[in-house]
Amino acid sequence: MCHNALLNAKFYRFLEQIDEDEAGCTRAAGCPVCGCALHSARYPRKPRGGPRDFDEQHHYRLSFCGAICRNRATPVSVRFLGRRVYWAAVVILASALRGGLNDRRAQQLTRLIGVPKRTLERWRTWWLTDFADGPFWKDARAQFMPPVETAALPASLLERFLVAICRNSWLLPCVSLPRSARGAAALRSTRRRCRIYFHPRVV
Repeated sequence: MCHNALLNAKFYRFLEQIDEDEAGCTRAAGCPVCGCALHSARYPRKPRGGPRDFDEQHHYRLSFCGAICRNRATPVSVRFLGRRVYWAAVVILASALRGGLNDRRAQQLTRLIGVPKRTLERWRTWWLTDFADGPFWKDARAQFMPPVETAALPASLLERFLVAICRNSWLLPCVSLPRSARGAAALRSTRRRCRIYFHPRVV
């Protein structure tokens, strides 16, 4: 079930490994403005919604600044969704679950992950308005055939990815994988971890 992953500290450590790998690639590329070396400029975050003991630990948004120009370079993250105070996985998966729940089940979800019902409704509205009408989705939705049902976001998008991953094992290296995992042993290890965390019984 989805909530099992949300309350599993190993799941968040897996996402942290992906973030660290993306950060390594960003740092190796140098400053995108002037090409100078990048120095660590991470900043603290206090995300909510995960395992209680895990949320209470110190967490950082990985980021860098140019050694000469001081311009900030922040890599993409699979743990954080903009400035939202909840983990990105919580925002996405809880929103997907909320779309198919009655009020009683929604209350159970609220008690489970500690997200108020009003916040869940606000997330659902964001997916169906700001995200669906935004430039990113207007461009990205053209890549799916048949089209993803916009009215069922984000559940319809998650379902599409999960079906593709389960049916086509060769897609595993392409979905949420650390880009530095070049060696055969590292690739096998990463594929094994993806099978664990993206299996339908978990997600």
